[in-house]
Amino acid sequence: MALMAGVPTPAGPKQVPPAHLRVTHQDREHVVEHVKTAYAEGRFDKFEFDERLERAMTARTHADLMPIMTELYGPQAVPQLAPLPPRIRAERLPESNERLGAAAAHVLPIIGFPILGPLLFLLIGGKTSPYIRKHAMEALNFQLTAVGVTILLTLTFVGVVLLPVVWLGAAVLSVVGGISALTEGDFRYPLTVRLVK
Repeated sequence: MALMAGVPTPAGPKQVPPAHLRVTHQDREHVVEHVKTAYAEGRFDKFEFDERLERAMTARTHADLMPIMTELYGPQAVPQLAPLPPRIRAERLPESNERLGAAAAHVLPIIGFPILGPLLFLLIGGKTSPYIRKHAMEALNFQLTAVGVTILLTLTFVGVVLLPVVWLGAAVLSVVGGISALTEGDFRYPLTVRLVK
């Protein structure tokens, strides 16, 4: 670790980390894996294995881990620092107008716009809001599936009798989807063929 204007900078990828630096759980586990491999290869007996395993698991600084790696690979051994976990990017919460637009994409089919309603919100609101796009696409795929099922059911007498039940179920699911969109939920319709992606 070099010092520049009093600020420590981390060691490079091929440099030995400073002995006084504290180790992470991943650093310990990395060395433990090397010790296990050496034991499996017959380089340690059971007593030596247990002793080095305990030293690795209770290590606090790199000074505690370096002798174990040096015993295994010589003085040129460079213990690898565990990589930092990737940063999780916070997802932006949808604004109130986005929630209303997404809810409308679900609810408009109930008042007589089964495909046109979600399609309009997908084409207009979906260009500027990923939230509206996600909900409008889900609503559109569900309405396309419902229209397809309606056409198929009209081909049989039993299907015609079942049509009101299918329509009622579709209306209930659309309301649930609209409420979910208003409350920032991630709603997926059941039994839906997702043709639009």
